[in-house]
Amino acid sequence: MKIICIGRNYRAHAKELKNEVPTEPVIFLKPQTAIPPKKHPFFYPDFSQDVHFEVELVVKINKIGKHIEERFAHKYYDEIGIGIDFTARDIQEECKKKGLPWEKAKAFDGSAALGEFIHKKDIEDLNSIEFSLKQNGVEKQKGISSDMIFSIDQLISYVSKYFTLKIGDLIYTGTPKGVGPIEKGDLLEAFIYNKKLLEIKVR
Repeated sequence: MKIICIGRNYRAHAKELKNEVPTEPVIFLKPQTAIPPKKHPFFYPDFSQDVHFEVELVVKINKIGKHIEERFAHKYYDEIGIGIDFTARDIQEECKKKGLPWEKAKAFDGSAALGEFIHKKDIEDLNSIEFSLKQNGVEKQKGISSDMIFSIDQLISYVSKYFTLKIGDLIYTGTPKGVGPIEKGDLLEAFIYNKKLLEIKVR
């Protein structure tokens, strides 16, 4: 199972981090060990002093595909979920300055919190999915899939040019603006519309 993550897929988020708005999807990978066991907390890593939350819609692939045309991409997933891409921002900045890959900052153990999924037939408009994140009961991020630079179908098509998609693969589709730091003791909750699909404590 692969975890394929898309960076800078919302213009406002790219701008808040002072990054260029991409002209094609920015891809990075996480290992399966990035998903914490269900009901386990997120353990703040000792190698970072500045871990941020990034809430994202997650697509679960339901069949094998390679070189998928965008018009057929909708056939390759049945469910949409929610996740948090935990990012060691201080480590990421060091890597970016040196022109190095981001994996130390993005792909460490527990860095891909994953919530429950909703069948896409239960979502009225897949191009306008509202989602959000609360930190200690206060809403910090709110997004809608219509603001994506690259849509879900575009992402599936693009990613499949480079990687064969297999059943169970996950695509984290990018985060909206509002990312911020976490602290030990925090409670993070993530929602699609008003349905809470993920709850994780920070230890």
